[in-house]
Amino acid sequence: MRVSDFDFDLPPERIALRPVSPRDSARMLEVRGSALSDHIMRDLPARLAPGDVLVVNDTRVIPAQLHGVKGEARIGVTLHKRDAADVWWSFVRNARRLKVGDGVDFGAGLTGTVLERGDEGAVLWRFSADGMLETAMAAAGQMPLPPYIASKRPTDARDAEDYQTLHAAKDGAVAAPTAGLHFTPELWAGLAAAGVTRETVTLHVGAGTFLPVKAEDTDDHRMHAEWGSIDAATAARLNAARAAGGRVIAVGTTSLRLLESAVDGAGVIQPFTGDTAIFITPGYRFGAIDGLITNFHLPKSTLFMLVSALMGLDVMQAAYAHAIASDYRFYSYGDGSLLLP
Repeated sequence: MRVSDFDFDLPPERIALRPVSPRDSARMLEVRGSALSDHIMRDLPARLAPGDVLVVNDTRVIPAQLHGVKGEARIGVTLHKRDAADVWWSFVRNARRLKVGDGVDFGAGLTGTVLERGDEGAVLWRFSADGMLETAMAAAGQMPLPPYIASKRPTDARDAEDYQTLHAAKDGAVAAPTAGLHFTPELWAGLAAAGVTRETVTLHVGAGTFLPVKAEDTDDHRMHAEWGSIDAATAARLNAARAAGGRVIAVGTTSLRLLESAVDGAGVIQPFTGDTAIFITPGYRFGAIDGLITNFHLPKSTLFMLVSALMGLDVMQAAYAHAIASDYRFYSYGDGSLLLP
């Protein structure tokens, strides 16, 4: 499909720069089939059914934004995907100033050596530190807010908490699974009382989620790989829930993409550990999920393509037009939606 098919006019003031408080007071647009209704996240238990399962991503965002110097040149680095304990792929501003073998000082005792250069500013680094590597990387780094927020205000101390979900447990993401930001202990208590259960998977979200689609046709866009895992016990419980008539509803596009990477041709979710670069566009046949909780995405983004694949492009264009006209807040710190085909 043409990437331009997924364009729409988004006023820049609709992009939220801070989350609401409390988190579960965010608005929620329900799209059930083609019907739209306005709610808040706290209404979620009443909008689901006993036996439904919500699948959350327990990845934890690391301080993946690094700023270094090489001579007089300033080098901005966003970590993307870990290859080894001390080796990371990244996206680099001013990558043209780097060559293989160059060293960069990132402060806090952290240095990086260029191992390889890829396309579109991709650089592979080996990091070293005066002391513990993880301690130095945490001290040198900042929370990697999306460019649509970071270009409008600096990262600050509030973001260290605001940009982590309640479920965050396993370090490795360089972007938050932002649908999970809406959940509070009180919301989970309400869901449990309504007979809705929770399962947990891990997908370490990469910085590729921020990259614009530069191709004119979706067939020509290449997704960056991300590492994920679903253990055997979780897969078995999800399959049993569906067999009993419950719905599997992904909390976020990250959980959805991992589940769809793990499902087989018979609709059975299999254990999964490894990389996924799945790219979901209209025409894709979903096998693992029955619904999605997600935030509002940007025009021509791979995530707007994904929700259009789930609900239909016409339906999502109408839903987003309603959201914009109704002053919903978009993107990572914005409002949510419940999508039920």
